[in-house]
Amino acid sequence: MADIEVDITLLPEDVREKLAELDLELSEGDITRKGYEKKKTRLLTPYMKQQPPGQGPSAPSPSTAAQRKAQRRLTREDNRYHSEIRTEAVMQALAMHNKRVPVMPLPSKRTSVNYHGQQRRERHGDSSSDDDDSVFDEEHSRGFQRGGNSRDSGASSSSYSDAGASPHHQAQERPRSQQFGNFIIPGNTARHALADVMQNSRHSHHISQPPDVTNNAKSLRQADRVGRYNQSSVRITTTGNVTGVEDDGPRHGKVSAKIQQLLNTLKRPKRRPLKEYFMDEDEHTLEMPTADPNAPKPEGNELTPVPGEQLVFPLPQIPSGLPHNLEAALQRYGSSSFKANAVTVLDQHGKPSYNLTYGKLLSRTQKIAFNLLHKVGHKEGMSIKLGDRVALVYPNNDPISFICAFYGCVMAGVVPVPVEVPLTKRVSDRHDAGGAGVGFLLGSLSVCWALTSEACFKGLPKSSSGEVITFKGWPKLNWFVTENLSKPTKDWQPPSKGEDVPAYIEYTINKDGSTVGVTVTRNTMFCHCRTLTVGCNYSEGEVMVCVLDFKRDVGLWHGILCSVFNGMHVIFIPYSLMKVDPASWMKMVTKYKACVAVVKSRDMHWGLLAQKDHKDISFTSLRMLLVADGANPWSLTSCDSFLSAFQAKGLKADAICPCASSSEALTVSVRRPGRTSSSATGRGILSMQGLSFGVVRVDSENSLTSLTLQDCGQVMPGAVMVVIRLEGAPYLCKTDEVGELCVCSGYTGAAYWGLQGLSTATFQVQPLHSDGRLAADKMYVRTGLIGFLGPGGLVFVCGSKEGLMQIATRRHNTDDIIATVLAVEPMKFIYRGRIAVFSISVLKDERIVIIAEQRPDCTEEESFQWMSRVLQAVDSIHQVGVYCLALVPPNYLPKTPLGGIHLYETKKKFLEGSLHPANVLMCPHTCVTNLPKPREFHPGMQDVTPSAVHVGNIVQGARMAWAQGRDLGIGEEDGDASRKHQFLTEILRWRSQSTPDHIMFTMLNARMQPHLTVTCSQLHKRAERIGCLLMEKGGLNTGDHVALIYPPGIELIAAFYGCLYVGCVPVTIRPPHPQNVGSTLPTVRMIVEVSKSVAILTSTFVIKLLKSKEAGAIVESKTWPKLLDTDDLPKRKLAAVYRAPTPEMICYLDFSVSTTGMLAGVKMSHAAATALCRAQKLQCELYPSRDVALCLDPYCGLGLVLWCLSSVYSGHHSILIPPSEVETNPAVWLSSVSVYKVRDTFCSYGVMELCTRGLGTSTSALKAKGVNLVCVRACCVIAEERPRIQLTTSFTKLFASLGLSPRAVSTSFGCRVNVGIGLQGASCPEPTTVYVDLRALRNDRVTLVEKGSPHSLCLMESGKLLPGVKVVIANPETKGQCADSHLGEIWVSSPHSATGYFTIYGDDSLHQDHFDSRLATGDTQTSYARTGFLGFIRRTELTQSDGERHDAIFVVGGLDETIVLRGMRYHPIDVETSVLRAHRKICECAVFTWTNLLVVVVELDGNENEALDLVPLVTNAVLEEHYLIVGVVVVVDPGVIPINSRGEKQRMHLRDGFLADQLDPIYVAYNM
Repeated sequence: MADIEVDITLLPEDVREKLAELDLELSEGDITRKGYEKKKTRLLTPYMKQQPPGQGPSAPSPSTAAQRKAQRRLTREDNRYHSEIRTEAVMQALAMHNKRVPVMPLPSKRTSVNYHGQQRRERHGDSSSDDDDSVFDEEHSRGFQRGGNSRDSGASSSSYSDAGASPHHQAQERPRSQQFGNFIIPGNTARHALADVMQNSRHSHHISQPPDVTNNAKSLRQADRVGRYNQSSVRITTTGNVTGVEDDGPRHGKVSAKIQQLLNTLKRPKRRPLKEYFMDEDEHTLEMPTADPNAPKPEGNELTPVPGEQLVFPLPQIPSGLPHNLEAALQRYGSSSFKANAVTVLDQHGKPSYNLTYGKLLSRTQKIAFNLLHKVGHKEGMSIKLGDRVALVYPNNDPISFICAFYGCVMAGVVPVPVEVPLTKRVSDRHDAGGAGVGFLLGSLSVCWALTSEACFKGLPKSSSGEVITFKGWPKLNWFVTENLSKPTKDWQPPSKGEDVPAYIEYTINKDGSTVGVTVTRNTMFCHCRTLTVGCNYSEGEVMVCVLDFKRDVGLWHGILCSVFNGMHVIFIPYSLMKVDPASWMKMVTKYKACVAVVKSRDMHWGLLAQKDHKDISFTSLRMLLVADGANPWSLTSCDSFLSAFQAKGLKADAICPCASSSEALTVSVRRPGRTSSSATGRGILSMQGLSFGVVRVDSENSLTSLTLQDCGQVMPGAVMVVIRLEGAPYLCKTDEVGELCVCSGYTGAAYWGLQGLSTATFQVQPLHSDGRLAADKMYVRTGLIGFLGPGGLVFVCGSKEGLMQIATRRHNTDDIIATVLAVEPMKFIYRGRIAVFSISVLKDERIVIIAEQRPDCTEEESFQWMSRVLQAVDSIHQVGVYCLALVPPNYLPKTPLGGIHLYETKKKFLEGSLHPANVLMCPHTCVTNLPKPREFHPGMQDVTPSAVHVGNIVQGARMAWAQGRDLGIGEEDGDASRKHQFLTEILRWRSQSTPDHIMFTMLNARMQPHLTVTCSQLHKRAERIGCLLMEKGGLNTGDHVALIYPPGIELIAAFYGCLYVGCVPVTIRPPHPQNVGSTLPTVRMIVEVSKSVAILTSTFVIKLLKSKEAGAIVESKTWPKLLDTDDLPKRKLAAVYRAPTPEMICYLDFSVSTTGMLAGVKMSHAAATALCRAQKLQCELYPSRDVALCLDPYCGLGLVLWCLSSVYSGHHSILIPPSEVETNPAVWLSSVSVYKVRDTFCSYGVMELCTRGLGTSTSALKAKGVNLVCVRACCVIAEERPRIQLTTSFTKLFASLGLSPRAVSTSFGCRVNVGIGLQGASCPEPTTVYVDLRALRNDRVTLVEKGSPHSLCLMESGKLLPGVKVVIANPETKGQCADSHLGEIWVSSPHSATGYFTIYGDDSLHQDHFDSRLATGDTQTSYARTGFLGFIRRTELTQSDGERHDAIFVVGGLDETIVLRGMRYHPIDVETSVLRAHRKICECAVFTWTNLLVVVVELDGNENEALDLVPLVTNAVLEEHYLIVGVVVVVDPGVIPINSRGEKQRMHLRDGFLADQLDPIYVAYNM
């Protein structure tokens, strides 16, 4: 730091702690010197004193800075997996592919996502805590900034903009999506082509706007859902139904062109075709992979155990013999060679500044041992006893403190557990992935004390009381600093210890990512040292250079244990120095004339690149270059390159000694140094295809699919090795078969601490002969390494079980896949060769996932071109498909303590959806080949008639599916005068005369105050005055249609009867939303036109809205029919109330938007209206003394009937609560029910959801206010869909504490042809629920299963059938009656069915089919109306009021909404339920199909940088649960999925908006 002088002692406590933590980070290698200086400067700047010029440390000279930068650059690229043959193979494979592969469609992404995706990592100032700070600093200076949480950057909404697109956007408006603008796609057309085609297909420009999809009851969601995009899906068929452009019509546009491109890509046969279709019961079973008959099979003899040479002592080169244990060695060298250096550590500048002699090591060890047993924790009553476990927490640049503490523990008989330093930043961040796993291990080991150095302790984060905080996942620890300790008393002697007790515990990570501790006993530790001494020819006084982590594995065994056992001098090179000066270890070998160097192939590779330092290097003294990761097949490249570069510098070929190691078996094999015989080393060129089948086959040297292996040395002295099969019982492999290497020796690990079952399977393996006999009495230990044994006891390793991926019948190794990926232009795309490859289980098979860190300057298009090349290369060379390929920003993947990729944490983040990749490419179409066989009708089944099916069912004893409500008996209501009247107008006039003061309606506001009350007389008079208005001002004639545009209220009811009083036909329409006039007004206009309304009855407020400037821009105010204001009524009395000639004449028109986006109007006759009211009265026992609370929309269906008709017919008091009031006060509905002690209440799903979400934490407060729902006997949801059982269950459980009975909550069912089919009454049997098999349901069969069964779906009965209603289940194609085990269309016969659709052309072509259908079998005489809903009927054990057993009707879903894929019928709601469970940030979703591709749209309730996490999870969930491949995943903002007034998703609108490129998606992924 230039010009800064600060007295550290005067700094505040928190600043000193931060400085200490910074020092610790620097020592750990978590931050570079540059980043360290920047952070330190920032901390100290407020306290600094300016120095006179010319004093203080100066900045490095330009040449020095350039040299450091060049050194750092050397460590950026990681070509350890480089192979000329592999690169050649990849290039050839790509050349072959390029001739025939269609271009794959690029995904669509917002600009803001690009910034989030490419520069997502949090930046703390300008520094970095990873292993390559400088690269990011350079990019940072180029202007890359991490995006915030805002949804839009204000720029164009895509990485690519249309040439003519305006760059200007208003601040409050999200720019429209332009994601396909500059992509060159075959068949791509102009932006507005689809809209133009759709516009031309309209019948009239007046009805080219979408139906209203708003819902006042759900404005929390709906406010976002309107005005989001122009849903160009509104259309009109010749039936008068407003519908969409037909699927088979011409489609244009960017999105549809991309989908066509995707289909073209998928047309080529990637895999063997599935077998022929079949018809038996098990069509849902998955295709099992069949063994390849041409696969190579092992042909050799059965392997016999291979022993190493004998372990003989004393050795000729060690005349005095070896110590009898490690404490004796320490005592010997600490006394006789006390001035000899034991350890030397290089500082950050590469100077050997820190030394520890054997004398100091002995004295410090004794101090630590004494204090551990006699001082630590005695005052607190937490003393350390013999055999207790303690954690050793030391930074990576402090081996001196570590070695003292380690031997102090060994001397005291305490068991050390070396772990990494936990920093809060690391434990919670991706820089110390797996930290919580280490903490869990410490907890299971009952560790209470942690030993650390003073510098490390100062850097640990502390609480306000000064104590070290408890780290995430860690137990509460007491910290003990192992410096400045008191000397042991003169008579103190270390305690005697058994030989078979634990000496230390080394942590490792299992294949499933869990952290376990391998116990190494004192015997084992001593035997391991002896074995390595013999195998490596170690002798006293030799100098060893060690680059590895000294806390575990090879670094611990050689650098800490063997070095002291043999009295050697070890020079430790901190990893942080290696990143700055990669040649530092070679310089130390030269300087100290070291005999041994312990490195990884990475260090050799980096050293090779540091060419400027080569001139001074000499390896003449080096007799052994131990390559710790020699078991990695790709270390061969580094070894060969290093030898050829440094042979001239004195490096001997026989000095390079690869070794194989394992946490469980410790050292597996080491190539002996100095041996020159032909059997001392070996090399083989093997066929990778053979290896994937588990056999060893020699390949030609120039083969493109070969793998060259070098040996990892011979079996260790005193050890015996075998190779056993990878799966099943431990049978011995044949000599040419690949299997797991197992070791039997005195030095292997003893067990996993506390995991007896796992330990037995790993540490106590007894190999078997092929006939099942035991091959040996001894116990072997599994190494986790895969390979085979060559001649002369040479060990060949071709992979590890950890990196093994079993895809179908073949095995692939992650390292081989990495090598292939890196051969595809690595310099352009992959940052420092950082790639993670693993497999995940999807659909009962493993799938390959590749995640790579991409360079910061890659464009989107380049990235996807590279990704497609990777897919081709892997497919050609390994003959296996890649399931998912993801790219993340540089330095982004979770890291191990020394900077490598933490594979398990990466996999975990990928599967839980928290990885946040920048680019994702899924390829399920090409690599998922075990889908169930598609269902197809058997050719011979075409002649089977519905009659044959009917007879077959009867012969089998199957019950035919039908049910009916009780009879609408004549005599039941003879005393009721309302029964005498056939028209609602007559009943209202009669009530106004007989009970004029009876309150019929009470309107409540959000404060539960009666806003308006109306008696029978008042309603009658108000209706008369409105009738006068229609006759006088409107000049209307009998039979004219009048649009009623009112908010929910009593005025709507009065206007309804005012129309009936003068013979006009009312049409109730939801008023336009004042905040969303643009998207809601066209719907109003459309219904007015389609219904042929000649006048509009409404209020002053709505008239002003219709004539406003904003509305005029959409619909010219002069084009509206006559507007009549009911706020200004004439005071004259109506001369006479109109009476229709026959009850079959039209009473009113009911218009509604269906879930498929169709606007359908039905005609309701006077007879049907009174019959429906009568059926409701009987079912719900509605009498004048009853209070009924209504909280739903009154514009269509049963909601309109309950709001406007029922009270007048039955005389009961209706308490009206508009759903918009529930938004303001979620408690208003339930509180009103409690205050008025309502027995029957009706609501919508929207209201129920608002209450569940808004009152989830307020039930106790409501109870305190006296809200009591014990009075409720029927709380019925009015709906036209499958019951939302999850919502009703949540509602019931939530308000059970307020006295709500579970049996009270139920649902109803109605549809366009009959608005009231099922409705739960207070005296009806309680609702029935069943569990059905989803897989059977896809094949139109109903199979009941137990609760909790796999693939089970819970369905609730849709109310009880109303009196007079009869339903049957019919096959929608053949019209034959179904048995109750079949799913079919629900047909209804009832006196209150609608009389037909209201069409604008008078075309009644659909009338016969929809309203007057006849069964082909069974009851062929009755006329039925077809509901368009699929369902089934089940007879229950419940008894109805008439004594008969109750038949329950279950609605499964709309027929026109079902998705038919692979010959099976899917209901969107089931797929959507699976998708919603895939990730917690998915707040809503919808699915639809387009050209046989399944499209899933998900709303992301989170930051845009999380969008790409959803793509693989959604694909996985749908594959696993429904056996369907998702073609396109669209991630959008919350509120984009349109919902109609009943809270139902408008999937067809969504589809049309997507194809017209109007959704403004965050991301669109096209799965290959």
